Amino acid sequence: MANERTTRTDSSTSRPRSYRRGYQPRRKVCAFCADRAKVINWKETDGLRRFVTEGGNIRSRRKTGTCARHQRRLAVAVKRARHMALLPFTLEQVRIMSKG
Repeated sequence: MANERTTRTDSSTSRPRSYRRGYQPRRKVCAFCADRAKVINWKETDGLRRFVTEGGNIRSRRKTGTCARHQRRLAVAVKRARHMALLPFTLEQVRIMSKG
């Protein structure tokens, strides 16, 4: 028993620690930079819905992968679409529950 060599394993799996380094998350690329979009149009609600959660919040840059410039323009476009009643401010169920 004393002569056996044991390798240290990760606490969550039974694999050796050297295997743990294999995962490299891929950096997200801005969809607007990739398409060379100059203008983010507030009238295109289908495209804007990708960047809005089910509850009506604008998704963060970390989740969507947009760059800072396009995230600012996206926020303005979503807010304009909400103001023109093309996108909802909140989820329908939340509005019904608050009324009561």
